Amino acid sequence: MTLDDLLAREGIRDLVARYNSYGDTGKFDLLFELFADDALMEVGPTGGERSVYEGLEQVKLIFTGAQGRVRAQDERAATTYIRHFTATHQIDLVDADHATGRCYFAVIIGDAVDTRGLDHWGRYIDEYVRIEGRWKFARRRVYVDGQTPGSWFAGE
Repeated sequence: MTLDDLLAREGIRDLVARYNSYGDTGKFDLLFELFADDALMEVGPTGGERSVYEGLEQVKLIFTGAQGRVRAQDERAATTYIRHFTATHQIDLVDADHATGRCYFAVIIGDAVDTRGLDHWGRYIDEYVRIEGRWKFARRRVYVDGQTPGSWFAGE
């Protein structure tokens, strides 16, 4: 493995970590910078109907829509924390500027009063592209494998 390969893998791991961190903390402007302008994102339950969002402007709707659904479901949503955890991140380098990856995720939610715990879980299947030296999402497929009763994100 070359130094360039190691740097690419670390850049991609950082991309995935920032995606979760920025999304969890509502830093959407920073989150949107992680996507290529022509990115495609697909979201839905494993084996069920999936929603496809083409281009950055449509991808933005995923996050602003989820934020609105959460706020509409619970008056404490403003003080709620959401934490995405990823594991078993596998990265395959295609060439110097393209890679694919997959990892599992689990989402924990709660607030200062009530820790709800595990909300939903699944897999990310990704295609990455390096644009002007920065790794970005070219395509992200989110497969929700399961969710707890009353999940805030059942409509994702």
